[in-house]
Amino acid sequence: MPRYFFNTRIGDELIVDPDGEDLRNPDRAWEVARQMILEVVKSEGAQPALLEAVIEVTDVAGEIVLEFPFSEALLDMPDQSATRH
Repeated sequence: MPRYFFNTRIGDELIVDPDGEDLRNPDRAWEVARQMILEVVKSEGAQPALLEAVIEVTDVAGEIVLEFPFSEALLDMPDQSATRH
């Protein structure tokens, strides 16, 4: 299985994932990146800097496989303020 690294870019700062994760394909890497973003926003809140952050998923050669903006992941979040019946 290919190994993917989930690096976080916030402005000019890059937080590198030194270990990565073995996943079956880029689609699964997209799912993992989205879940990571949702967990960070849940614990840290929707701070302006985070809303501009991006997860850069790279392969073992350091090539970017996909870029996932935090703001994009939030578009699919369920509305927590919605009334449930």
